[in-house]
Amino acid sequence: MENTAVPASIWPALIQLMFGAGFAGVILLLAHKIRPRTSKPAEAHPDTFECGIPYADDARGLFNVKFYLIAMVFIVFDVEAIFLMPWAVSFRSFKDAGFGLLMLGELIVFLVVLFIGYYYILRKGALNWEDPN
Repeated sequence: MENTAVPASIWPALIQLMFGAGFAGVILLLAHKIRPRTSKPAEAHPDTFECGIPYADDARGLFNVKFYLIAMVFIVFDVEAIFLMPWAVSFRSFKDAGFGLLMLGELIVFLVVLFIGYYYILRKGALNWEDPN
């Protein structure tokens, strides 16, 4: 029985790599060619700014913890999406090999950990978009 998981040629991967590198190079070249030019760059922006908005306060100020909770929400659901798709695709082959119950147990453990994280972010109010003040 022939193993179909191993590609017969490396050319598709090399072509995709060349397209990716070429696209990145074209984008960098275009960004360099069409960028705004000033005669004296130091005088164009004498003050530091982010996204075109001048700063208004000290950069060492306190950040709202909601920022970190939103980042945690992203990580929790990103890991969920990354894990569940390959699990669903490969479950049938594991079931046919006799490991279906083990794979189902792993999924249940994963979902329990996921829902503990989800419950934590709900309790912390990360999904509450109204301002408490």
